[in-house]
Amino acid sequence: MAKIKPLMWFPVVAFTGLAGLFAGGMYRDNPGELPSTWIGRDAPALPSRTLSSQPLVTAEDLASGEVTLVNFWASWCPPCRAEHPVLLDMQEQGIRVAGVNFRDPSDNAEAMLSELGDPFFAGAFDREGRTSIDWGVTAPPETFIIDGDGTVLFRFQGPLLGSDYERRFVPALQEALGG
Repeated sequence: MAKIKPLMWFPVVAFTGLAGLFAGGMYRDNPGELPSTWIGRDAPALPSRTLSSQPLVTAEDLASGEVTLVNFWASWCPPCRAEHPVLLDMQEQGIRVAGVNFRDPSDNAEAMLSELGDPFFAGAFDREGRTSIDWGVTAPPETFIIDGDGTVLFRFQGPLLGSDYERRFVPALQEALGG
């Protein structure tokens, strides 16, 4: 009878481990979502530049005592344009939304805001996309809910539209606003 060497079990153990990881990932609450490492922590720094048509959003704005949304957007992003009316509605409802334009020529960003309206009380301009990396933004649009003390409460990837927005973002925003 041939003796089985311990290294012969390695492929079986490796396959079983990977299968377990994949199966666990499939049964998460939202398997397509990348969790943010900033939830429960102070919001990361913002760029020190802004578009010429906007006041600069600051760390003090994020810790002003009011809930603030930080929306990462770009003029070349079709979902950003699709969610734009929702941001304008939020502005009309008195919800504070700060916009961070990134990886975009400033002329294009200014033209989009001029054409569609500016829903942001203040903004920042991140031409190279470095701040978006610090925040963990993978693709625009992404929106963060920031508590009045500057703590990141929630991250939403994708446009503020549709059933996922209604199911996850709206309740998180209502909870943050105390409603």
